[in-house]
Parts: sequence; structure tokens; C-alpha cells
Amino acid sequence: MAKTEPLFVTRLYRAELGPSAPAKRLIRELDDACRSTADEDVAGQRWCDANAYPGYTSYASLNDLPWRYPCFADLVNHLETHAGAFAKKLEWDLQGKPLTLDSLWINCLPPGGFHSSHIHPNSVISGTFYVNVPKGAAALKIEDPRLALMMAAPPKKKTARRDQQSFIYEAPAAGTILMWESWLRHEVPMNAGKDARISISFNFRWGD
Repeated sequence: MAKTEPLFVTRLYRAELGPSAPAKRLIRELDDACRSTADEDVAGQRWCDANAYPGYTSYASLNDLPWRYPCFADLVNHLETHAGAFAKKLEWDLQGKPLTLDSLWINCLPPGGFHSSHIHPNSVISGTFYVNVPKGAAALKIEDPRLALMMAAPPKKKTARRDQQSFIYEAPAAGTILMWESWLRHEVPMNAGKDARISISFNFRWGD
């Protein structure tokens, strides 16, 4: 009798902030803070122009968002809780060392904006919290990490199970938290919506 079993599973963690009044208020406050920061952060705007970033990101300009805005500090509390839960799902032996939020930044992709394929080096958990996802905004596109090693492999059937596909599209909503291991390659296809796709990305490191 022959059998197959899944090995070296890649996990995607998803949680929703929920429909409660405090959650809705936090999302509104984050939306206001992200939009006002995108309008006022001249250094960030210059970096985006210089690097042909099709939208706005605070990645290279601001590293103190939880200090600037109480709503970002509240978000950090949620992210730390979920990162700990994800680490348990991954069955990591943290050896008494903490998972620490290393960076947190705003992404505003206007209609037509996109973010090309990339990974997050020097981190262990990365992810995104979604603030505004207009109708027509792209889902997160996640790539099978073995893809470059498949060489002459035949293409997958269109009817292949989700866990057998080469690319996964995960559609978030406002209030969605997605987390993955930082080596997982991902991208954001073009925003075909009529409003900005607003999100807050982050990295966690392990150790002191």
C-alpha cells in the first residue's frame, strides 16, 4: 500500500480583529492616522519618489509610530498576542528568548499601486494588518518557497488543491491580521479599487 504525507508545511496565520465597537474604532483611528501621515511625511514621500514606489510607505522614514499615535500602540498589543499564538502553532522552541516587534510601517497603495515580490530578511515573523481594503483591491499573493527549485516540473492543474498550488491569493478585509515566516515570498498585485489600499506591515525578531 502506498501513501503520501505532507512534509515541511508552510503556515499562514490569519485572525480578525472582530466586529466589536472598540475594534471598529481602532480601525477608524488607524485609517485617519495612516492617511494623515502619508500626507505629512515629507521624508517618506521623497523616499517613495526616489525609489519609484507607487504609493506611500513610511518604511524608510518613521520608526516611532506607536509613540506618535496611541492607536498604533493599541495595535502593537494585538500583534504581540497573535505573534505568540503563531509561534505556538509553529512549535518553535524559543528557549526563553522573546519575540520582539522590530519594525512597523504604513503602506498606502492608491488605485494602480502595487508592491513587487519580496521577502523580509533578518526577521522570523512578518505580516500585515489591513486598515482599508476597497472593493477591487488585490489579495495578497503568496509564492510556494520551493518554486525556484522545481526546475522542469510540470505545471499544476487549475483544479489542484489549495495546498498544492504554486501561488496562493489570500483576500483580507479591514481588521484582518496575516502573519507568515519571514522567508516566505509574497507580493501585492495592482490595486484595481477606487480608494487607497491601506495596511500596516511589521516584523518580529527572536532573541534579545
